[in-house]
Amino acid sequence: MESDELVVAVAQHAPVPGDVAENARRAAAAVAEAEGARLLLFPLLSLSGYDLGRLAEPGCWVGPDDPRLDVVREASRAHGVTAVVGAAWLGPDGRRLLASVALSPDSTVEVVGKQYLSRAERELFEPGGFGPPLDVAGWRVALAVCYDAAAPEHAVEVARRGADVYAVSALYTEGQERRLDVHPAARALDHRMYALVANLAGAGPGWRSCGGSGVWHPDGRRVARAGTGPRVVTARLARADLDRLRADDVTAGYRG
Repeated sequence: MESDELVVAVAQHAPVPGDVAENARRAAAAVAEAEGARLLLFPLLSLSGYDLGRLAEPGCWVGPDDPRLDVVREASRAHGVTAVVGAAWLGPDGRRLLASVALSPDSTVEVVGKQYLSRAERELFEPGGFGPPLDVAGWRVALAVCYDAAAPEHAVEVARRGADVYAVSALYTEGQERRLDVHPAARALDHRMYALVANLAGAGPGWRSCGGSGVWHPDGRRVARAGTGPRVVTARLARADLDRLRADDVTAGYRG
């Protein structure tokens, strides 16, 4: 059943480099502490950290039956939270994706791979595609991975598929603060959907996070903001705001 409101949480998380089991345990703890949220979004590669050199280690890759994810699955079921973690994903068909992995309370697993890979990432991963929007309490949630949110055509397609929420797992670094403000604000405003960004915290080889994870309203306003360190922020999304703005666009002749 579609709910009038949806509480979401965004985790600005600093992973333990290369330690999938520990990062999964920390994700499970965050699920348990997410203050009534139905959706909890983690950053890019939240299970391993963003260090492509470490992906030479087989233990940094995650698959569908990986027992290290059980603790997150159990927390998701226990608390009714859909947890979206970032993983180097090795599929049963051998595909390697830079992925957002959604673990739902009903044990459903949805995997969406990054489409717009950097040159270095293309040596390790295949481009992903579009998955169906997640159903979270009747809200349609589309997943995006990092630079996907910088490509306007990506948001065009998920909006065409009916997304209410655009959930971006990302790494924005120092000097990219303006990009972090503009990308989700533009996607939210252009397509009348809420936008969420979970940015990595901390630093890795050649980068330092600018922080700034948050939530943007479909009128383009930022409604929640993290600082620069590890933190979970929450926001309450209102169906009435979506409906009103979409109806105004139809009345003006822009949609429908």
